[in-house]
Amino acid sequence: MMPEGDTIFRSARTLKAALARRAVTGFESRFASLDRHLVDRPLTGQTVLDVRAAGKHLLMEFSGGLALRTHMRMKGSWHLYRPGERWRRARSAMSVLVATSEFVAVAFDVPVAEFVPAARLAHHRPLSRLGPDLLSESFDIGEAAACLSSRPDETIACAVIDQSVMAGAGNVYKSEALFLSAIHPGRRVSTLSPEEIRRLIDTLRSLMLANVVEPSERSFGPAFPGYRRTTRLAHPAARLWVYGRTGRPCRRCGMPIRYAKQGEEARGTYWCEKCQR
Repeated sequence: MMPEGDTIFRSARTLKAALARRAVTGFESRFASLDRHLVDRPLTGQTVLDVRAAGKHLLMEFSGGLALRTHMRMKGSWHLYRPGERWRRARSAMSVLVATSEFVAVAFDVPVAEFVPAARLAHHRPLSRLGPDLLSESFDIGEAAACLSSRPDETIACAVIDQSVMAGAGNVYKSEALFLSAIHPGRRVSTLSPEEIRRLIDTLRSLMLANVVEPSERSFGPAFPGYRRTTRLAHPAARLWVYGRTGRPCRRCGMPIRYAKQGEEARGTYWCEKCQR
């Protein structure tokens, strides 16, 4: 299952626990642009200061003043290994490697990786454009509701995963939250009442927070599709309400679940026509 804000949050938390306050003993990447930043000041010997999530972005800060920003997009993942431990992925899939004396963090199939001066992170365009982060402790539902309401002509399914409206949610949580809020994905934002908007945002955030639990794995991303749950049911086949269930009966009313691609980016949405009129 594709990485969303919860995946990035768990990855950042575990990478921070393993790497923070430790000296970098090795760094590799397949990005020439990263290597150019390290010509005058190699990363080796610097200390990892922090690892954190910002929506779907993972930020790793170093004592030399740079921060590594990665975005997993559809298939990327960060793995954590002990030195000498066999990797679960082929070395040819490695995008970035950050090693310390005790752990080796490896990003596989990560399409976006760049160094940004840590002091300028807040003003860096991909980050400065983010809306309220659904998993942030300082999340303000009023601010998020205002951001969502500012897109009256967009369909709610497109607006709710626009990262400049709210950061962190993707197709899975979009479909699940709309179902639980009984909101049809084709409705324009302008047709939703303030109560519906706040209920949707609250549901979205609650679902994501419920999935941000201490991970049992040391690898993250689509290699662990069974981790995310919205139904609170333990059986792997019953963990989601509508996502990925095209044509199968709705868990509430029995009607076949529908699927369509929406918006300019053709993002997939699942819904029940009866429960979400």
